[in-house]
Amino acid sequence: MRSRDDLVLVDHPRPHIALVTLNRPERMNSMAFDVMVPLKAALDEITYDNDVRVVVLTGAGRGFSSGADHKSAGTVPHVDGLTRPSYGLRSMEVLDDVILTLRKLHQPVIAAVNGAAIGGGLCLALAADIRIASTEAYFRAAGINNGLTASELGLSYLLPRAIGSSRAFEIMLTGRDVDAEEAERIGLVSRRVPPAELLDTCYELADRIAGFSRPGTELTKRTLWSGLDAGSLESHMHAEGLGQLYIRLLTHNFEEAVAARKEKRAPRFPDDKI
Repeated sequence: MRSRDDLVLVDHPRPHIALVTLNRPERMNSMAFDVMVPLKAALDEITYDNDVRVVVLTGAGRGFSSGADHKSAGTVPHVDGLTRPSYGLRSMEVLDDVILTLRKLHQPVIAAVNGAAIGGGLCLALAADIRIASTEAYFRAAGINNGLTASELGLSYLLPRAIGSSRAFEIMLTGRDVDAEEAERIGLVSRRVPPAELLDTCYELADRIAGFSRPGTELTKRTLWSGLDAGSLESHMHAEGLGQLYIRLLTHNFEEAVAARKEKRAPRFPDDKI
């Protein structure tokens, strides 16, 4: 049996970038508890690693994540003595927490979707802030194909917000595959690239994001997500305005941006008053 430490790898391929790799390629990085528990632990550590500005999430081998593992689900922690109903609730909570942790991570998350993103794997991709797909990637809301509901791990919340309700209803109710070309066309991913270019494309994007203000990127991520749930345009504009005012008054970032443009150089945002 492989150690949990081997099933999720964390590397730092470039300054300020963390690469998190689901490393169970023989099972197409399925969402077994033995993979999801260390993934949650890795994300909990990364969110407080102040040297990390952007996170790239991918899978080893030919799959991003194939969703539920029907043959080797792994071990759910802290369930000794529980009855079946309570065990089921705790099991779902473990998986729910991974999706919520990705959403709440301080750093922007880029999903490098290298292959199949099925069921819960599609949910993992949707919980990222940006999705870049290999031309070999494909997506499937698989629950309906297994005689279950296609709604799981926030999928019925996240997918309509990513691609619109009509497309989401069709994809979830038919259980059909969405290839990388269609995924790009309908906005499920922002772009598709050849497999050999996937990680470098994500790193280049991450490098650009990492060059901006830390509170600027963190607040932008927060307000983008909160905007999807905003009760009105007016209330959300108040939240946006407060974020803008917060950074404008508490840092010299704006002054640095103006000076950098005048001097024709890259800005060096202090993220503080100087």
